[in-house]
Amino acid sequence: MKKELHVAALENGTVIDHIPSEFLFKVVSLLGLDKIGNSITIGNNLISRQFGRKGIIKIADKYFEEGEINKIALIAPNIKLNIIRDFEVCEKKNIVLPSEITSIVKCVNPKCITNNEPMRTHFTVIDDKLITVKCKYCERIIAKDDIIIK
Repeated sequence: MKKELHVAALENGTVIDHIPSEFLFKVVSLLGLDKIGNSITIGNNLISRQFGRKGIIKIADKYFEEGEINKIALIAPNIKLNIIRDFEVCEKKNIVLPSEITSIVKCVNPKCITNNEPMRTHFTVIDDKLITVKCKYCERIIAKDDIIIK
């Protein structure tokens, strides 16, 4: 008996691989994939030699901007992005959390100027392993579990 599922190859688009299974649907939501009309294949709890279990998303005819990728890096910084053109992987990217994050995270401090004036938020990543950020304006430190992504 065969134990593999065959999925059609992607002609053009993006494959997001090595997503921790517990974050797969958070990634779908953050990228707004539930609101686009592109063909999407989602696999979850797939066996991975490296991670035990993983998720994968294949999106036809969609390429992501840096800001969109930074959103993913905040919740799952070890994801792999494969760019597909004409059925070939033309680029592989390891997602890395940038040292500065602007306009993506909301400051949790209600007194922060970014919550009271129309301005962009700006955070410095102070720990890229534990995913901890610090607000440039009020200096509030926010741990991964408390990060609110806009």
